[in-house]
Order: sequence, then structure tokens, then C-alpha cells
Amino acid sequence: MTLATRGPVRIVGTGLLGTSVGLALSTHGVDVVLHDPSRTALALARDVGAGRPARPDDAAPTLIVVAAPPDVTADVVRAELEAYPHAVVTDVASVKGYVLAELRAAGADLTRYVGSHPMAGRERSGPSAAVPDLFLGRPWVIADSGSSHPDAVLAVRSLAVDLGAVPVAMDADAHDAAVAAVSHVPQVAASLVAARLRGADDAALGLAGQGLRDVTRLAASDPALWTSILAANAAAVREVLQDLRSDLDTVIDALGQAAAADGPETVELGALATLAQAIADGNAGVARIPGKHGGAQRVYGVVTVLVPDAPGELARLLTEVGEAGVNLEDLHLEHAAGRPVGMAEISVLPGRVEHLEAELTARGWRLVS
Repeated sequence: MTLATRGPVRIVGTGLLGTSVGLALSTHGVDVVLHDPSRTALALARDVGAGRPARPDDAAPTLIVVAAPPDVTADVVRAELEAYPHAVVTDVASVKGYVLAELRAAGADLTRYVGSHPMAGRERSGPSAAVPDLFLGRPWVIADSGSSHPDAVLAVRSLAVDLGAVPVAMDADAHDAAVAAVSHVPQVAASLVAARLRGADDAALGLAGQGLRDVTRLAASDPALWTSILAANAAAVREVLQDLRSDLDTVIDALGQAAAADGPETVELGALATLAQAIADGNAGVARIPGKHGGAQRVYGVVTVLVPDAPGELARLLTEVGEAGVNLEDLHLEHAAGRPVGMAEISVLPGRVEHLEAELTARGWRLVS
């Protein structure tokens, strides 16, 4: 595969995103020069194959990718623009408006700057978590500065395409409003729910199922990184949280009425409808999240199978699903606490549920109804 991106490409910041960009480019023979104030992070990124440290006799880079926390991104971008007056500079920070405003206030050359944000990540951070296919199929926002030269925009778009991402053009403010709703507020909500568990007793936690794990998965994120992100996108996040607080207050009021009643039949008129509407609105919101093939999510049938906790059992199950002639649309695993089994929830087209159940039962699998 021949890439449109030509080296040298300079990557400033060798965390998860910067190192993953370097790995993807280096895999295709692009000369990648790495820089990071942490010598340990720089050496690790080099050792995993993301590129090489800069040398005094290096040719000037054609493209610079700044992968720094949002609170320092503008300073790093400005320094790179000044140090390399012929290079296109982009950044991959998860907040765009704050960075652009800082650069504009500092009088930076915005013709060579294009903001960007790959919507990709992992639960682990740092260069050791980097993978070259991190961006495959993921949206990559391209945020024109308003003064960006078309060649600069093309260079950043080409980088996204070369890394297997899907370029999405958005202005900085629209991007920040979007990620506040789909990324930043979910992080806050997950953290707040997980924080309620600090005082829970062990007996209560022993009852936790996959639902709690799903809701709180994001809560394991890096506090320092997320403090930087939330502070940089404070206005947009605050607006969404205020709307969420209003909805929460409505639910709390309805629950108060239910708690004061003698039974469901004596609950004040409208309270139960309020609770039902809150759940229904959630259904409607989930249905709008793009599904496997884009567009609205499809409704699948689910076949739940008990899987022994032993090497090769999950692989055997998936193989036999394929042998049954059924396409796996999605897979969800739930571990049974204290038991040597797990549950595999296999999502398939609704018309294939009965066939798959019959096939798996015939092959000796235990199904959960």
C-alpha cells in the first residue's frame, strides 16, 4: 500500500495516540521522527517501532502531529509552527475550540495549522498500549482553522485516510459540542456512578452484574488527562450536564412521590408516567447511535450461551456459530461471579435465532432462556 503521506513526519508526544500514529506510518515505510519531554516514553515508543528520536542533521518535517494534553497543545503547536516554517502542523487533542482560540490569540500562522481529532482510544494509555490499527474505521475529525491553506487540510485528511480512518469535516465549536455529548459527559456520568460504589459493602458489590460494568467502564480513565480535557471543554460539557441535571431532578421528584405513596396505585398522577418516559427517552437515544453498518442501530435477536471457563471454549463456540451458517452481528460476554462459566450473548438477525438455538443445542451447548 502506497501512502499519500510522505516523511519525515514529526510526532510530538508519544502517548497512546502519538505512538499509534507513528506505528501505523512506520509500518508502511514512512520516516517518523519522535519527540517527547519524557525520555522514557520516547525510548519506549522507539522500541515498539513507532519511529526514531530526532537527530541534528534531520531533514525538516513535512507534517507535524502534536499529541499532547489539551492544556498544553496550543503552546506546543505554536512552538512547532515557529520551529518548522514550511511544515503543516496538526494536533490530535480531544478539544478543538480552546486550542484554536489560544493559537489565534498568540498570532500563530493558522494557514499551516489544521486541528484534528481521531475518535479512537483504548482503556490503557501510554506508548505500550499503542497499536498500528487503532484508527481503522474510526471517524477522524478535520477542523479547518478558518485560515488553513487547502494543501494543509489535504495533508491532514490524507494522514487520516492513510491510517484507515474516516475523515469528518467539522468546525472547532461544532466538534466540541459534539464530543461533550458523546464522550465527555458519558465520562463524567460513569465516574459519578462508580464513585457511589466507594462506600458500598462487599455483599452489595457481590451482586454486581454486567450492567454495572458497562455503565462504569469509562470510570477507570486517567484523572489527570480528563481534568485537562474537561477544563478545556468546560462550557460545552457544562451545558449538557445542566440539561442532564434537569432531567435527573424530574426523575428524583417522581421517585419522591412514589416513595411517599402507599403503593403503585396511590402514586400521584403523572409520576409513574414520568419514570416510564425517562426510560423510553433513553431507548430512543440508544436507537440513534449508529449501528454496525452505519445508520440507525438494527434490532437483533440474542442467543445466550453458557461457556465453560476453559481454554478454547469461546473459540469453539464462535466456530460452531459459523458452521451453523449464522453471521455473528455482535458479541457480549458476562462473567458469572464465583462460577467457572461465563455467558456469551450472541446477537444475530432475528430470523436466525431459532435456527441457531437448535444448532447449538444439538452440539451440546447449554442455552440461557
